[in-house]
Amino acid sequence: MKKKIVTFGEIMLRLSAPGFARFTQAKSFDAMYAGSEANVAVSMRNFGFEAAHVTRFPSNDLGKAATQTLQRNGVDTRHILYGDERMGLYFLENGAMQRSSRIIYDRFDSAFAHIAPGSVDWDSIMKDAAWFHWTGITPAISEGAATVCREALVSARKHGVMISGDINYRRNLWQYGKTARDIMPELIQLTDRVVAGITDFENCIGVSGKTFEEVSHHAMKQYPNIQKVSCTYRESISSSHNNVSAVIWNGKTLSTSKTYALTHIVDRVGGGDAFMAGLIYGWLTGKTDEQTVEFAAAATALKHSIEGDVNLVSVEEVETLMKGENIGKLLR
Repeated sequence: MKKKIVTFGEIMLRLSAPGFARFTQAKSFDAMYAGSEANVAVSMRNFGFEAAHVTRFPSNDLGKAATQTLQRNGVDTRHILYGDERMGLYFLENGAMQRSSRIIYDRFDSAFAHIAPGSVDWDSIMKDAAWFHWTGITPAISEGAATVCREALVSARKHGVMISGDINYRRNLWQYGKTARDIMPELIQLTDRVVAGITDFENCIGVSGKTFEEVSHHAMKQYPNIQKVSCTYRESISSSHNNVSAVIWNGKTLSTSKTYALTHIVDRVGGGDAFMAGLIYGWLTGKTDEQTVEFAAAATALKHSIEGDVNLVSVEEVETLMKGENIGKLLR
């Protein structure tokens, strides 16, 4: 079985106010590099798969540091491009109790936004890949990024590579003269497994309905290539306490995970990416949808205990949580 996962998308420099300080209190920021699709790649490496990430960085020390971050996590960086523009940034203020977390993006005119059509040799990348993953963030950044994403999807289909897409509609990102409904339908049409909620489908392809199953049914009818649709449900009691569960719809039956009560959350950023990696792992290893959604839900639950965007857990740790074993114990 092929074991290489390929992901494509922007990586940014994350600057977090220390602890639970507000932006107006911060005298310094904690720095790390992360991006939604790259977070999936790192998770898959931790689950025992090969992973390669494709992106474009500035050709300076920040681009070098971001590349080295991927390399330290075992991700193949041979296909990364470099250019003269800047590194995208985002600033994070961690919420607590009833105060919400806040993110400020500063990504305009980034090196990734200037990625050019035809600049990536997708056929050489996809020839030994098992899975390709993209998100709706990428085509929202620039017309070039949207075109290169489509090139990746066409190449993946040509090479028989399974494709997943986390639709992840971000209204404020679409600033280059195109809307999500202009771009996303063609990309979704090329995708096998989709993560999306009701509003994601409505904003990207104009499909609406009262329930997740109804909307997913309409989306699968409109785009027959979609085999399965999944999403998470989050009940936010406070910034520190969320309840999380997940579902998979295969066109006939709905598989639902247990609900995890996440109290004293350390960092919720990247929870969706941890969930996506759990889905890919389950499907690639031949698990049923019931087993897959339980694995993915447990993976995202664990992510909330880890600082940073990336879910640094093993398959064994996820499966232990699924069994309800060693929860919160001191393991020696």
